[in-house]
Amino acid sequence: MSSAPIESADSASRPPTAPAPPAAVRDPYVSPLAGKVAVVTAASRGIGRAVARRLAADGAAVIVNWHTSASAAREVVAGIVDTGGRAVAVRADLGDRGGPETLFAAAEEAFGGVDILVNNAGIGAVAPTADVDEDAFDRLFAVNVRGTFLALRLAARRLRDGGRIVNISTGYTRATFPNVGVYAGTKAAVEQMARSLSRELGPRRITVNTVLPGLVDTDGLSADVRANLDAFVAATPLGRIGEARDIADIVAFLAGDDARWVTGQDIVAAGGLV
Repeated sequence: MSSAPIESADSASRPPTAPAPPAAVRDPYVSPLAGKVAVVTAASRGIGRAVARRLAADGAAVIVNWHTSASAAREVVAGIVDTGGRAVAVRADLGDRGGPETLFAAAEEAFGGVDILVNNAGIGAVAPTADVDEDAFDRLFAVNVRGTFLALRLAARRLRDGGRIVNISTGYTRATFPNVGVYAGTKAAVEQMARSLSRELGPRRITVNTVLPGLVDTDGLSADVRANLDAFVAATPLGRIGEARDIADIVAFLAGDDARWVTGQDIVAAGGLV
């Protein structure tokens, strides 16, 4: 199909259309997240650690949230600071009502506000539905759903205009596997909340997106999965399982200005497995 404009009979009498302004050229020496402040939940290990490091490398000041391992969080902060970045480790339980408030207060005190929230905190469970007791069910929903809801609600109130919210879900919400139904259910709830919130915060130019990782090589992989890694690798078009940095790179894109026109999306990052 021709891309030439269709002219009306009187088009010759109209003044010429002004050319579009040239696209902005990014200064390669300016960090894409310079001046931004990020809160990354569960950032002392695994995907959260990789995300914290990547956002800091892109210029953001980072609140490194931890709950059980102070030494691991200090190691993440030290690595960021040693390479010229800014970071503070903050302990908070995201299953507790005061957890998100603690993180935002720390960010506001240390760096002046919050521009980016990465909801990475979550706990998993690999068990047949028949074997999941009420206590395990309640804990999963308290951390994965209630904790994320509390963080999203606070972000909706206190994130600066033009900010970014990125949630970490799971590819299990897109593929059917046994023994992960309750866990996948918690993450499906997060995806639904995020899509609705993207509509609510759009007028403030705040984007809300969710990343759905496939299998990622972290200490969170269950023994059953590790015992069958060859089968998963064989079923993955890209021929391997994921690394934490694969997910961190996608989060960094969503946190930056290049993703300003992306919101309300669920982005599967599974190497083609899902």
